[in-house]
Amino acid sequence: MSGTRALLLLSFTAVALMLGAAHAQYPSRPITLVVPYTAGSDADLSARNLAEHAARYLSGRILVMNQPGASGAIGTQAVRNAAPDGHTLLLARTASVVILPATDSKTPYQWSDFTLLSTLEVNPLVCAVKADAPYGTMQGLVDDIRKQPGKLNFATVGAGTIQNFGPQYLFTLVGLPKDAAVGIPYKGSGELIAALLGGDVQFACSNLGTLLGHFRSGTLRALMTTMPAPLKDLPDVPTARKLGWREMENLVGWSALAGPRELPGEVVERWNKVMAQLARDPDWIAGNEKLGGVPAVRSPQETEAFVRNQFALYFKLAMRLGMRE
Repeated sequence: MSGTRALLLLSFTAVALMLGAAHAQYPSRPITLVVPYTAGSDADLSARNLAEHAARYLSGRILVMNQPGASGAIGTQAVRNAAPDGHTLLLARTASVVILPATDSKTPYQWSDFTLLSTLEVNPLVCAVKADAPYGTMQGLVDDIRKQPGKLNFATVGAGTIQNFGPQYLFTLVGLPKDAAVGIPYKGSGELIAALLGGDVQFACSNLGTLLGHFRSGTLRALMTTMPAPLKDLPDVPTARKLGWREMENLVGWSALAGPRELPGEVVERWNKVMAQLARDPDWIAGNEKLGGVPAVRSPQETEAFVRNQFALYFKLAMRLGMRE
């Protein structure tokens, strides 16, 4: 072997070793986990639960950074544009990653612009009424909507949210027009609950975590959940499947972990192992349950398929309801 070839071989070997060492050291600095919503939101609480428990398996720090605005688009876009080295990740949510691109053609990103690492949890959608409302069942509520088209109201936190799509999707399944009941938008889940408790609206469909405290206190009554099986916290509340509306199971809130497109394979594999460990971690599981979430760890491939199907669902709904801008 000539001296030149030997030097080249040594150089390539050194570079390979350096790259291998760099990947082995991931994370080489604290990971920033961007939450595109405000502190104290469901997304924020999910991120902090993840950061607290995943850090043990990564042997590194995870710093949660709230970057709200534009219905989640500002923080989401910031991660899309970040360096694809695994040190800036996104707490992805249904509304920001799927519903917003499905309803607004001006959204500066698509769900496919990200490396999807895993889903974290699903947040069951629960339809509820005030405790003293005259509706004992979800079927009874639907029957009253049918008898009085356009007279009943439901609370949302905006047109392009699961709180709006939930009732609208149900209307399509039971053969009611999209304006069978009127959606009233509020600024957040706190206002939604206040409107429901105050009798300003007749019903609302929202994440379990938002409503659970009021179910426990007896001020609200749950009529239906979209999970396939009864919930541990609401064992007597019928599922949409039991009521004959199995397609409603497509509508659940969820959180996922994502990064910029083309994350290194080593980073993806590292997080795949971390999430497999978290799926068996009783503290992380308990944290999810405390927030009203159901742990739902998936592989990167399963997560990509799930998010793709979610986008297709909401795009189809947006077109059917005339909500695509």
